[in-house]
Amino acid sequence: MEITGYDLYELPPRWLFLKIETDEGIVGWGEPIVEGRAKTVKTAVSEMLDGYLVGEDPLRIEDHWQALYRSGFYRGGPILMSAIAGIDQALWDIKGKYYDAPVYELLGGKSRDKIRVYQWVGGDRPADVVEEANRLVDTGYTALKMDATNQTRHIETAASIERVVDRIRNVREAVDDTVDIGVDFRGRVSKSMAKTLTNRLADLDLMFVEEPVLPENVEHLPAIANQSPVPIATGERLYSRWDFKELFRGGAVDLIQPVVSHAGGISEVAKLATMAEAFDVGVAPNCPLGPIALAASLQVDTYIPNLVVQDHGFDIHSPDLGPAYDYLEDPNVFNFDDGYLDTLDDPGLGITIDEETIESRSQAHVEWQNPTWRNEDGSITDW
Repeated sequence: MEITGYDLYELPPRWLFLKIETDEGIVGWGEPIVEGRAKTVKTAVSEMLDGYLVGEDPLRIEDHWQALYRSGFYRGGPILMSAIAGIDQALWDIKGKYYDAPVYELLGGKSRDKIRVYQWVGGDRPADVVEEANRLVDTGYTALKMDATNQTRHIETAASIERVVDRIRNVREAVDDTVDIGVDFRGRVSKSMAKTLTNRLADLDLMFVEEPVLPENVEHLPAIANQSPVPIATGERLYSRWDFKELFRGGAVDLIQPVVSHAGGISEVAKLATMAEAFDVGVAPNCPLGPIALAASLQVDTYIPNLVVQDHGFDIHSPDLGPAYDYLEDPNVFNFDDGYLDTLDDPGLGITIDEETIESRSQAHVEWQNPTWRNEDGSITDW
């Protein structure tokens, strides 16, 4: 079998899908994307496929991963690793279909029978956040995640700090204590504010605080961990074993959050989970993306022993609320029940793509970009 061609589809709301074709008629799907950089990643994927993969045997996944990573001289980073990630997902999809088995069986089999998931709590006003948290719990979620802050200055006022703490405390008090709550700092705060806020949140029994500092400032995580009992999670903006290596050695992180469409794909995320296990660290993969990325994440989740919880980026409990289900032939494949998703047991990634809809929707103009945030004095702040 050999790879004969491929197609890339930019799709609303901000997704990029890859289809890899073979001479035996088996097709594999992947989701290589950096949010807001679809065209850049699209070019990187084309360079890798045209320059190396077309004409190769798709079943030699590890060999291809090594070639794509090591032969470029300049390695790593969000663009190149996301391109590799989408290709890797598509190759695993092909291999699973070739052997008539879900990807998790090829990785080593099931470590669990269902996968716990969390949903993001939206809303700008405190009352809206509480209302949304209650709605999600009523829907069946046993874990939630919410933003800690909006734009934040290097040192904030006592009033601003109090607003952040009250917002989180309101949600904590509104839901049952059997519901886990994660709080995402998004790296928006300085190390000084991270220490202050994690200390103030210590009595709220949070599941984790995510990205208390930016990934380029992870050397400060041990100091933050030493003055707060709240578990620390990070890794959404780290892309390989080599990026995570020093993080594990530092000993401050409790959960890693690689994204299967950014951190080198199924192959790399599975290896990251093995590394994490050796350091007594759990895995809570992020996935603010589309249905192919979620399917790839669930395949890894089913296999790895140290999964804690899985993020997802669209309403799995309400198919009518988002476009993800329009791209699937079976809109019920993500079966949500009482806080868990079923494992995907069909061959490959376990989903079937509606190619007619993808062809049609790919004609739309998609130009999603991150917003630019500024402080009151006009200076740029982190989004």
